[in-house]
Amino acid sequence: MNWLFLFLAIIFETVATACLKMTNGFTVLLPSIGTVIGYILCFYFLSLAFRTIDISIAYAVWGALGIVLVSLIGFFFFHETFSF
Repeated sequence: MNWLFLFLAIIFETVATACLKMTNGFTVLLPSIGTVIGYILCFYFLSLAFRTIDISIAYAVWGALGIVLVSLIGFFFFHETFSF
């Protein structure tokens, strides 16, 4: 169950970050609300995952999958390019 919490945290973090891109400096209301709610839910589920998953493992998985998913969202939805 705690791995499910971790994956929910990753999903909400990814959604919140995508919304953050659309806020235009928090001047657009709906993406701004989505960003705040997404990050609140993200950290809530991450805290639940920390109950039994070691912090080093949970944070590594959360960070790595978050980077990959946000990069893919940037590429497919915001037409950004990958840079090295």
